[in-house]
Amino acid sequence: MEDPSLGALFGAVFVLIILSAYFSGSETAMMALNRYRLKHLADEGHGGAKRASKLLERPDRLLGVILIGNNFVNFSAASITTLIALTLFGDSGVAIAPVVTTLLFLVFAEVAPKTISAAFPERVALPSSYILAALLWLTYPMVWVVNGISNSLLRMIGISQEDGSNMALTSAELRTVVNEGQIGDHPQHMLLSILDLEQVTVNDIMVPRNEVFAIDIDDDAEEIINIIRSSQHTRLPVYKDDLENILGMLHLRNFAKLATRGDVEFNKAAIMQVVEDPYFVPLNTPLQQQLVNFQQAKERVGLVVDEYGDMQGIVTLDDILEEIVGEFTTDLAATSTDIHPQEDGSYMIDGSTHIRLINRQLGWDMPIEGPKTINGLVTEELETIPEFNVCLAIGSYRIETIQIQDSLIRTVKVSRTP
Repeated sequence: MEDPSLGALFGAVFVLIILSAYFSGSETAMMALNRYRLKHLADEGHGGAKRASKLLERPDRLLGVILIGNNFVNFSAASITTLIALTLFGDSGVAIAPVVTTLLFLVFAEVAPKTISAAFPERVALPSSYILAALLWLTYPMVWVVNGISNSLLRMIGISQEDGSNMALTSAELRTVVNEGQIGDHPQHMLLSILDLEQVTVNDIMVPRNEVFAIDIDDDAEEIINIIRSSQHTRLPVYKDDLENILGMLHLRNFAKLATRGDVEFNKAAIMQVVEDPYFVPLNTPLQQQLVNFQQAKERVGLVVDEYGDMQGIVTLDDILEEIVGEFTTDLAATSTDIHPQEDGSYMIDGSTHIRLINRQLGWDMPIEGPKTINGLVTEELETIPEFNVCLAIGSYRIETIQIQDSLIRTVKVSRTP
C-alpha cells in the first residue's frame, strides 16, 4: 500500500484545522448565548433557538460532544503533522511538528474562531445547533460514558451540575439588565421605579398627620360644607374631636348625591350614613406589597398607623403610582407648592417636604436612609433643634434655615454645590 502524498497530508491538516475551528467556535458561541434572549427567540418559534435551548439544558452533554470531536480532530492533526515533518525533515521533524501544530491550531483553530464566536454568538451558535444535535445523537454512547465518569468524579468532591443551573435574576441583576437595555428613557425609569418599590415603605411617601385635610364631625354643618368645598381631594377622613378617633372616609361623590337629594334632610347624621369604614395601613409596609393590598381590598386611600395604632398620616394609590411614573405635572419644580426655584439657582423648600420628593423633582441625591423630611435631616445633622437660623453643608448640598417656628424648621434654602 502506497504512503499518502504530501499534498493529501497537507489537505487533511487543512480540513482538520477547519473542523477544530468549528468545534472551538461552537463551544464559545453556545456558552456565550444570552439565555433570556434565546428563550425569547425560542418562544417566537425560531428553530435554531429551540434546538440550542434544548442542548443547553444539559451543558455536560453539549460540552462532551464538542470536546470529543475537538480532541479527536486535534490529535489526528498532530499525528498527520508529525508524518509530514518526518517526511520533510527526517528525525528532527519530531521536534518541529509540535511547535508548528501548536502555532497553527492556536491561531486558526482557537483564538480567531473563539473571538469571532464571542462577538457574534447567535450567528454561530444557532446554525451550529443542528450539527451538534446530530453529532450528539451519533456519539451518544461515548458521550454518556465520558459524562458518567466526569460527573462521578465531580460528585466525589461535592460538585453537582445542578448547582449552577439556577438562572433566576436577583433584583440587583434585573436592575442591571434594565439599565443596559435599549427600551427608552421613560419606560426604563418606570421599570427601575417598580424595582425600587420593595425598598420604599409607606412611611417614605405618606402625607404626614399634620398635613392631613380632614372633617371634624363636631364642627357646624356650614363649616363642614366649607371644608368640603375647598377640598382638593375626593376622599376625606372624618373624625370626632381628634384625628386618633377616625370615624371613616367620606367620598365627595357620595356627599354630592346626598346634597342633591330632596327627600333627605341634610345634617351630620345624613353625612355619617355615607361615610365608609376606614382602611388602615401599617407604617412600614413596602410599597410593592401595599400596591397589591390596595388592589385586593379595592381601596385607594389608607390611613397609616404605627405599631401602637396611632395615626401617622395618609397614603393613596396615586402616591404609589407617582413613585413609578413620576408626578402628574409638566414642570415639577415650578408647579410644586413646596419647592420654589430662586434666581441664584437655589430653592426655597418647605421644611415638611419629603426628601424623596425633592430628589425626584430636582434630580438630586440627598440621603434618604434616615429622616424622611428636610426638617428631620437638618435636625439630625445638628443633633438639636436650632433656636436661630443656621447654615450647614450635607454632602454637596448647602442648607440654610430661613424660618423656625414652634420647634420646627418651617423653611430652608437649599443649593447644590458643583
